[in-house]
Amino acid sequence: MKKLSLLLISFLFIALAVNAQEFNYIGVKKCSMCHKTEKQGSQLSIWEKSKHANAYKVLQSAEADKIAADLGHTTKAAETEACLKCHATGYNVPEARLEKGFNIADGVQCETCHGAGKDYSPMKVMKDKQASIDAGLIVWADEAAIEAQCRTCHNEESPTYKEFNFAESYKLIEHNIPKE
Repeated sequence: MKKLSLLLISFLFIALAVNAQEFNYIGVKKCSMCHKTEKQGSQLSIWEKSKHANAYKVLQSAEADKIAADLGHTTKAAETEACLKCHATGYNVPEARLEKGFNIADGVQCETCHGAGKDYSPMKVMKDKQASIDAGLIVWADEAAIEAQCRTCHNEESPTYKEFNFAESYKLIEHNIPKE
């Protein structure tokens, strides 16, 4: 069962990486222009209150640098790919794919889970779900797929891993658009 879970997680991670290679990142500040209102589900405030918003800042601590060094890394945690893969969005893409205003220091941003957003962020595209998907928006099929995505970081590979209860954790970050 564990091998199957790891295989599913690997497949989803690869699928995300392939999708992300085609599009540019705009960053949470641009996403928040539309996704901050109550009508839109207050996604920005939910993210701001989450640990995801501060994930990169965690890497800038002496404690994080010590953990990285203890693991044999020769760079500071905020410069170490093994740390960045779960603490930052856009850390591993060419600078040309990071639009003006994108800031890695914003941590685990919208585009970590929803895909690089430059092409799907215009309002005329966002109003058409299939056009959004065609332009790079990742839409998760169900909570099992969302959980698999979460577990690409929330797993035993993390040197600070604590038991991950998806159901409880998801309640803290769930941010659907309310049905009218």
